[in-house]
Amino acid sequence: MTLTAIDAFSGAGGLSLGLTRAGYSVRLAFDNSQIAVDTHRKNLSCRAEMLDAATTSGSELLDLAGLKRGQVDLLAGGPPCQGFSLQRRGERDDPRNLLVLRYLDWLEEVRPRAFLMENVAAIQSVRGKHILRAVEEAAQDLGFQVHATILDASQYGVPQKRRRAFLVGLPAGTHFSWPAAITPSPRTVGDAIRDLPSPPADGSSHPSLANHYREARLSDLNIERIKHVPPGGGREYLPKHLQLACHQGNHRHLDTYGRLSWNEPAVTITARFDSFTRGKFGHPEEHRTITLREGARLQSFPDNFVFLGNREEGARLIGNAVPPLLAQAIGQSIKSALSGSQTPGDSEPVQMSLWGAGVAAV
Repeated sequence: MTLTAIDAFSGAGGLSLGLTRAGYSVRLAFDNSQIAVDTHRKNLSCRAEMLDAATTSGSELLDLAGLKRGQVDLLAGGPPCQGFSLQRRGERDDPRNLLVLRYLDWLEEVRPRAFLMENVAAIQSVRGKHILRAVEEAAQDLGFQVHATILDASQYGVPQKRRRAFLVGLPAGTHFSWPAAITPSPRTVGDAIRDLPSPPADGSSHPSLANHYREARLSDLNIERIKHVPPGGGREYLPKHLQLACHQGNHRHLDTYGRLSWNEPAVTITARFDSFTRGKFGHPEEHRTITLREGARLQSFPDNFVFLGNREEGARLIGNAVPPLLAQAIGQSIKSALSGSQTPGDSEPVQMSLWGAGVAAV
């Protein structure tokens, strides 16, 4: 059974790819970034448009998707999450947070059978708890039964520790179970990227692997720093003369100037993983930051999924994406619930393919 879906705040298409693999026909994906929309169009066959969520109505979404009210099986998406980040400083209220409330308008206007919303786990913090509660209460008023939880992508085949909050709304009385973990132990950085060749030393693109090139901004000083850091370590291994003044004392970001470990899942791949000064994004062995392709594998994207733009733009597209394997797992659980094939006690792990070059984007 093929279900219809609309992917809001779609970015490069991680959620769209996962839902497509789970058996959905994504009729429309949209984002306010042209580079994201262009990347989506390059890799996926569903319609992708550049739209401003703040001013786009549900009826416009239906027109673009070629569907009528009530014909959308799943309205899915991850509104911008930077306003909820625990790392963010400043005012509690961030205008981007209000985009989460666009779901209330779209749910009323589109009337999907189900909805899925993804955001950082910190949406449950003081910055976002009131917004989350408003979405839950409004969805319940529209007849949805709301399920909320925090999932770690490493439990679903993604070689990365990535905790995200998910809200699923289904018709009242529908049985739903969150997907069960698919592996007895998490996949590691070594499982994901050890087989990749070293990117060209001169900084050029690899001849057969898209987005596989070195960080051009890595200075001689930072190369000297990374040489002191063992796999899995951070800036605490730097000798005093190589530490930054801001890192003296009780500075909390110990992962900066760090390396990944072959034998553990990666840390959360953020929108700035393009620089090891921003986190534990150094290669486990080589004296360099991981490439965009390595970051994409750690997000479970296939090797033939090409990210457009420069290194910083590509890192943002990759780091902001919902990992396709996690999206597929949740999509399959929602599909089973809507089809009535899920019964109380169901929690069988879903079967998913790996992220290697043999996996084709659709």
